[in-house]
Order: sequence, then C-alpha cells, then structure tokens
Amino acid sequence: MAPRPIILYCGAGDRPPPELLLRWASARGFEVEAYERPEEVETLVLRGRGAMVFVDDAPGRPPALEPVRRLKADPFTAIIPVTILTTTHDAQAVEAWYQAGADEILSPLFAPSEQRARLDALRLRTERNVAVHPSTRLPGTTEIEREIRRRLEDDALFAVCYADLDHFKEFNDRYSYYDGDRVIYLLSRILHDVVRGLLGSDGFVGHIGGDDFIFVAPLEHYAPVCAEIVAVFDELIPLQYNAQDRRAGYFFGKDRRGQLHRVPLMTLSIGVVTNQFRRFSHPAEVSELATEMKSYAKSLPGSVFVADRRRGDHDTRSGPGGSDARSP
Repeated sequence: MAPRPIILYCGAGDRPPPELLLRWASARGFEVEAYERPEEVETLVLRGRGAMVFVDDAPGRPPALEPVRRLKADPFTAIIPVTILTTTHDAQAVEAWYQAGADEILSPLFAPSEQRARLDALRLRTERNVAVHPSTRLPGTTEIEREIRRRLEDDALFAVCYADLDHFKEFNDRYSYYDGDRVIYLLSRILHDVVRGLLGSDGFVGHIGGDDFIFVAPLEHYAPVCAEIVAVFDELIPLQYNAQDRRAGYFFGKDRRGQLHRVPLMTLSIGVVTNQFRRFSHPAEVSELATEMKSYAKSLPGSVFVADRRRGDHDTRSGPGGSDARSP
C-alpha cells in the first residue's frame, strides 16, 4: 500500500493545527505533521518530504515570508503548494504573502465551506501541474501510466505507441538546444493534433520526456493514425534545417571518436504494442514491450511504425521480426 501523502503544518508554539485543516486532511487521505519553526518545514521540503505546506500566520508571530520566498524561488520546491492560515484579514499582509509566493490564503473572510472548496481547487491545480510536461503541456509519466491502466481495466482492444526521434542528438549538436526544443514541440503538436483530430476523446497523447512520446489508440485505428503522423512529420521536419542541409538531405557531424560522418535528416520511429494477441496485468509490462518495439523500429531506415504481432506465449527474448512485425 502506498504511504499517505503528508501535510507539513507550521504552527506557533503549542498551537495545534486548526480543526478545519485536520478534518479536510483526514477526508482526503493526508497525514498532518506539525512543526514550530518555518526553517524546519523548509528543510523537510528540500529533502522531498511533504505534499502540501500550511503556515499559521498567528498574531504576534514573526511572519515566515523569507522561508516561503526561498521555497518558491527554487524550481525543485516551488511545485509544493503553500497555504497561509490567518485569524484576521489584513489586506497588506495578504499582499505580502502573495508577493512571497504563497499559493492560497485562508482567512475568516471565507466561510468554512469555501475554505474547503479552495483547498480542493488548490490540490487539483497542483496535481494537474505535476502531471503535465512543462515544455509541451502534455500529460507526463504519471498520467500515461494511469491511462494505460484504465484501458487495461476496461478490457478493450487498444494500441500503445512509443514515438522517438532518430538523429535528434546530432541535430541538437549541429544547431542549438533552442532549435531542438522547437522540434520537440513540433512533434508534440503533430501527435496531439493527429491523434485527437482523428480519434477525439478515444485518443491519448503523453510526453515521457525529451524526444520520447506515448500515444494510445483503439486497436482498429492505430495504423491510419501512425501513417498520418509519419506523413505529416516527414513533410514538416525538413523545414527545421537550413537550406543547404535540406537540399543535401544530410549534414556532416562527428561521432564519439571525432570522425566525420553523414547525418541524415531526422526521422520518426514508432513502436506499437497491442493487447490483441496477449494479455497484460500491469502498465509496466506494456511499457517494457513498447520500449523493445521502439528500439526495433529505430533499427529500420526512414520513418516507420512497427507493431508487435507475437502472441502471448511467444518468447519475446528472440526479438520481433519476420511476419510478427509490421511497418508501412
């Protein structure tokens, strides 16, 4: 069983967490840990502890503006939501807390029901921010696993497609990380627009990281979706090169030994796994096989998609090949 998420509460002296917070946390499956000094809470967050932080802005207590400001200035800790609990509604204090980076401020100005609603909304925003890849705004690995698990539980026929760029590192070395980010964003838009355009809510697109993407489609639709993605990609990707490289169809780059060699224009490899011939009990099994199929697709020339055609009792260690694999 996964451990319960933890709320770090910073109170004053022996002042206990408010009853409203304790009841809300209990109903949502959180544990509450109370600390007196803001610096203690800051240290714990830096060590990766705590899903949410609550600070009691009690009268007569020095405000913890600087610890909150430091947490929100660090990209590693900034994602942890900080809520300030006040017993009075002071407009200047509220402004100072927001300027320090606080995500929410609960005061007597709000009825208890509204305070609980604000906490629910804050929790939802935080989960959404964590689940989305910042550069493409596509769902990340957590949501990808959740989507595959949902399809497994629905017991419907589906295809998980692992898309990866070929010769992307050499492109980055030849041009710049800015151009590389532009290519990754372009691929994310191609995948999103084709999958959602052809499948609507039946399609899903996620971003693992870097130039690795996952999209999911009903079994009967994955082939035309993959074919359309490959066609659009091959039409648009040459435009990301300068005129000289585009005309030549390659450029000269150095390998790890410093030797010059021809680097072709980027292509797209898609490895496809379906539950047509085998059963999966966990998303990790799908992920492992999709990675294998993606690696096999990358061994083939050009932009391709390759689907695993082996049955569940086939020894996957022998590798996909022959009639068990399919490409356009």
